[in-house]
Amino acid sequence: MNSTIVQSDINFSLDPANGAPIYRQIIQQIEYGILSGRMKSGDRLPTIRSLAVNLKINPNTIAKAYNELEIKGILATQVGSGTYISDKKPGLEEDARLQKVGEVLRRFIQEMKDLGVDTDELIALIKSFPQR
Repeated sequence: MNSTIVQSDINFSLDPANGAPIYRQIIQQIEYGILSGRMKSGDRLPTIRSLAVNLKINPNTIAKAYNELEIKGILATQVGSGTYISDKKPGLEEDARLQKVGEVLRRFIQEMKDLGVDTDELIALIKSFPQR
C-alpha cells in the first residue's frame, strides 16, 4: 500500500514494496524536491509528528531521515521553530541520478501508453515540445 501526502511543495509518496527503506525514500524525495526546485532554501518542512501522522508511519522514521539530511548539511533544525531547507544543495551520485531518471521515465512512458500514445508519436511529441 502506497502512502502519499502533500506537504509544502513536495509530494511524499512511500512504497513499502519499493525495496528501499522508508526513511531512505523520504531522504530521496526531499533531495529530489530541492534539486527540482520545488523546495528552496528557507522552506520549512513539516514537523516530524505531523508528517508521521499524515504518512501513517513511525515518527522515528521521519526523525532518522531528517537527522541524516541535517548531518549532510541539507537541512537545518532551529529548536522551537522547525526544520528548514539549508543553502547546501544535495549532490546526486551518477548511479542515483540515473536510477531517478529511469523511475521518472518508466512512469512517464507508462502514462503515455495508458493514453494510447505509441513510441513514434511520443518521440515526435518530445521533439516538438517547446523548450522553456
